[in-house]
Amino acid sequence: MTAARDGFALPRARRLVEMLGRRLEAECVETHVSWVLLTADAAYKIKKPLTLPFLDYGTPQLRREACEAELRLSRRYAPSLYREVLPIGGSEDEPCLGGTPPIEYALVMRRFAQDALLSRRVLLGALDEDVIDRLAAWLAERHAQAPPAPAEAPAVPAAQRVDAMLGLLDAARAAFGAHDAAELARWLRREAALLGRTWQRRREAGRVRDCHGDLHLDNLLWLEGSIAAFDAIEFDPALRWIDVIDDAAFVVMDLAAAGRRDLAMRFLCGWLDAGGDHDALPALRLACVYRALVRAMVAIQRDQPMAARRYAAQALQWMRPGEPRLVITFGLPGSGKSWVSQQLLQRLGAIRLRADVERKRLFGLPMLADSHRAGLDIYGADATARTYSLLLTRARSALEAGWPVVLDAAFLLRHERAKARNLARELGVPFEIVECTAEREVLLQRLAQRQGDASEADAAVLERLSSIVEPLDDDERRLARTPAQVLAEPWSAAR
Repeated sequence: MTAARDGFALPRARRLVEMLGRRLEAECVETHVSWVLLTADAAYKIKKPLTLPFLDYGTPQLRREACEAELRLSRRYAPSLYREVLPIGGSEDEPCLGGTPPIEYALVMRRFAQDALLSRRVLLGALDEDVIDRLAAWLAERHAQAPPAPAEAPAVPAAQRVDAMLGLLDAARAAFGAHDAAELARWLRREAALLGRTWQRRREAGRVRDCHGDLHLDNLLWLEGSIAAFDAIEFDPALRWIDVIDDAAFVVMDLAAAGRRDLAMRFLCGWLDAGGDHDALPALRLACVYRALVRAMVAIQRDQPMAARRYAAQALQWMRPGEPRLVITFGLPGSGKSWVSQQLLQRLGAIRLRADVERKRLFGLPMLADSHRAGLDIYGADATARTYSLLLTRARSALEAGWPVVLDAAFLLRHERAKARNLARELGVPFEIVECTAEREVLLQRLAQRQGDASEADAAVLERLSSIVEPLDDDERRLARTPAQVLAEPWSAAR
């Protein structure tokens, strides 16, 4: 740490915080760069007078600007949480909140229960699938609303990205063995070289945006029935103006680090369904390694060796190649295809592509939109052919990036199934068909009860599709499994 330039040294600042805490009857929580005074209903965040390589809080003016920037940026993610910036007057021995002339500043937030933190909820086993689904949709919406990087803004070269990650690895080296650290360093250089053009294309496509920048589970909340986030990075815009996959990868990696790889994949596929950014998949593994290195470094700085080793293990896991395979579903509407594909993506660690979602995306519709009310016919033969073509294109990209893929679609016609099988053959990956069936009465009941789903199938659609379905032939039968059989296989999302 470096002393502040205005001479308001750390001991004097600490004294101010201590005396203000007594006046407020507050509990004090200290972080690497701030103090937070917690009262019954509020939190007062006071920046430390520090000048570090990655931030400058060296004068009262800079600390005021940092508080105001955090207020502005974090209100995008938690509008009900962030209140105002207040001056602190008086002296370090007798500070006065709201007093003038100001000698310091506090960012005022509404206090929340610790059990609202997603990190706390996952630890207690209280982070359910509904919260994960809402988190995925919430983040996709925030990314869609965030401004993209201006075309004239300089791009971060691949070499600079590598240097940043190698710097993190060096700072967290104590959590790695020498062999693992050397292997990871080689992998980082190799992967970054391969991704250089991908990063450039994504930037040109507007995928570099003004993001949160520090979206791990300790900064995410389930608050009053909705998702919120705090502590968006305000001290270095370069850490916030990032590819959206780097933002989403923090959630993916941290859920996996908490032992919930199943929820990590559920979140990822939900984020992809909502935003359609499947082009990000080749960059996902490196993004997860990068985020694991960030958390390992922070854990080292906080003298938390167990946490540092846990994140180091995550970095090594995400570095290892995946086990790509292609699984398709086969069945009429209401037969359970989406349910079994959801189970598979969580257990297999797979990317799921849903025909119902991608079909609507082709027509510019949100996945829960009603195409009939929009005046569109999206279920004709041409639209169906385009949908299956898009599914296979995206499946190819994901498979080539090393991900297992589950295609959630009816695949009622043999030529549709043959194209999927040919893709698997071309790429040299295993291929499997999950045959979903149910009695007609069950199908009709499920369709009648379906709500809040991308599928618009009803009894009339079921009747029409039942008349054209082409059963599996003997060759396909050898590749087919029932949902019970496929879920009984010893697959795991642990990798």
